[in-house]
Amino acid sequence: MLAGSFSAKAYSFFDTLLWIACLNLLWIVFSLAGLGVFGVGPATAAAQVLVRRRVRGEAAPLLRSFAREYGRNFGRGNGLALPVLLAGAALALNWNYFSRSADLPSQLLAAGTFAGAIFLAAVACHLFPLFARYELPLAQYLLMSSRFALRHLAGTAILLFVTAAAYFASQSLPGLIPFFSIGAWLYVTGWLCDRFFTANDESVTGPAGGAHAPAHGPLNETYQSAS
Repeated sequence: MLAGSFSAKAYSFFDTLLWIACLNLLWIVFSLAGLGVFGVGPATAAAQVLVRRRVRGEAAPLLRSFAREYGRNFGRGNGLALPVLLAGAALALNWNYFSRSADLPSQLLAAGTFAGAIFLAAVACHLFPLFARYELPLAQYLLMSSRFALRHLAGTAILLFVTAAAYFASQSLPGLIPFFSIGAWLYVTGWLCDRFFTANDESVTGPAGGAHAPAHGPLNETYQSAS
């Protein structure tokens, strides 16, 4: 019995690793298909929709589902990703400029830029999992992600830790990037956010409200009021 249980857990673990590796590859291929800048958003949206389905125990052909969600969410995915990418580029330029100067005003501006980058990373961690779970007007996703990141600091800290760990692991072992780094980050952040959002819903409506939260469906009043 114990051997059977161990075998089942081992199979599930390696099956998940293989799924993450395939997701990683699909994200890279479809991002490049959109010329990078215009492919990252829809590829991330498609990945988080599929992570959400896997977390819920829904099985679907990965390639076919990814391609369908990529095409379906191409416009909205870019509408979410492009403002984040532009803000990130602006912060990077400001950091490079101010951090080179030793005077106090420049150092203060560099510190403010660094704090802004951390906040942007926190928003980005919540953004596409929120998109995968709820249907909102496009502009509301950024607003709700910002509010959730600020109101649920413990969860935000965990997501930032996961992001930092993925970054440093990829820096130390660049060979992970084409196989696991991106897919693992998408999977872990999506899995965590799904639990954070469910806990948020349950805190207002009770277990039934959180358990039946729609996958990429209408936003329930629970999350709207709690955020």
